[in-house]
Amino acid sequence: MSTNITWHEGAVSKEERQTLLSQKGFTIWFTGLSASGKSTLATALEQTLLHSGISAYRLDGDNVRFGLNKNLGFGPEDRTENIRRISEVAKLFSDAAVIAITSFISPYRQDRDSARELHEKAGIPFVEVYADAPLEVVEQRDPKGLYKKAKAGEIKEFTGISAPYEAPENADVHVKTHEVSVEQGVQQVIDYLISKGLVQADKLIKKDA
Repeated sequence: MSTNITWHEGAVSKEERQTLLSQKGFTIWFTGLSASGKSTLATALEQTLLHSGISAYRLDGDNVRFGLNKNLGFGPEDRTENIRRISEVAKLFSDAAVIAITSFISPYRQDRDSARELHEKAGIPFVEVYADAPLEVVEQRDPKGLYKKAKAGEIKEFTGISAPYEAPENADVHVKTHEVSVEQGVQQVIDYLISKGLVQADKLIKKDA
């Protein structure tokens, strides 16, 4: 626990920053099993927003473990700390009027709820997107061969096989990735953002433009 520290307020408020940059900052949190399509959706969404002139940045589960969280494993405590750290980073991006797009398995409901609570206490919108695909589908996709290794006992504490995944009970957006295309899934997210006034429809590029 850090001691002898004091929070220093800047000279620019969150509202002033958003006005100056002409956009709202918030976090879009993709969760789902490995190979559920969450990273694919997150990547496509980031591209759509950026090409529309909307500042966004994607924080990917694997990528973050190359640097910020490279000292963490995959046991329950390390998974919780992984999500705690990325929640704080996403909040910083959002506070800077950037749309933070996170793509993490984030298997524990309590950890995702804590991420939401952290944002809500700061007055920052938090959008949970559940990339949902049945276990048999993600095992079939298995682009990294991880499910095969997990079933062979080569990977311990693998979510969906030897470690639990607690699916969202009330996700803001529920994308059944085995039933819709990537474009349709991204549109589901965008439609939700527009309905909540987080992005403006007239700022987004048209797919057929």
